[in-house]
Amino acid sequence: MIDAGPVAPTARVTRTGGVPLAPAGTPWPCCTSCKGPMQFLVQVVLDDLGEGVEDRGVLALFACQNDPGMCGDWEPDSGGNQALLFPTNGLEPLPQPEGGVDEAQLLLGSVRAVSLLHVDEPDYDRAGEKWATGNDRPASSVLGQLGGDPAWIQGDETPSCTSCAIPMPLIVQLEEGPDHSTAMNFGGCGSAYAFACEPCGRAKFLWQR
Repeated sequence: MIDAGPVAPTARVTRTGGVPLAPAGTPWPCCTSCKGPMQFLVQVVLDDLGEGVEDRGVLALFACQNDPGMCGDWEPDSGGNQALLFPTNGLEPLPQPEGGVDEAQLLLGSVRAVSLLHVDEPDYDRAGEKWATGNDRPASSVLGQLGGDPAWIQGDETPSCTSCAIPMPLIVQLEEGPDHSTAMNFGGCGSAYAFACEPCGRAKFLWQR
């Protein structure tokens, strides 16, 4: 996943930042610890995984940034983050919660499109370095990977589906982004991992550093 520059905040594409698209009536996710609304991070169109299946849905990721480091947004079941799997049809911009919430706590400061490229290198970290060197771009232009195997920083934390108890496959691994002033917060130098059980409509999200 390569940073492809700015894109419209409501674009129906895989992107970081912008406004989440969701079915009408969806409530803005709130942190179970501080009760405040979470920040929207990423939208992933699952059709981009390129496995020949259409209308697989859209994955939206949120994490609490009301008091960074205090609400356990790095763990999949802490309540400090949320991964939501939506159907493809009937999506519309999710209205922001009322009550004068600072937009910086709800939305990233920039909206970045994603280009998908194949690099003939099975190791995720080496693949990113190879692409950056060959294209004279900074390594921070690599926003992550779609599908594949997680490149864990610490140890394997693959979550299981809460409905069927089967380990979930990786949907997306994410890096913080090229602009430190508007980057996603994964501990300053971490990576995030989102998983989904599509038959059950469940998804989970965590990060490591």
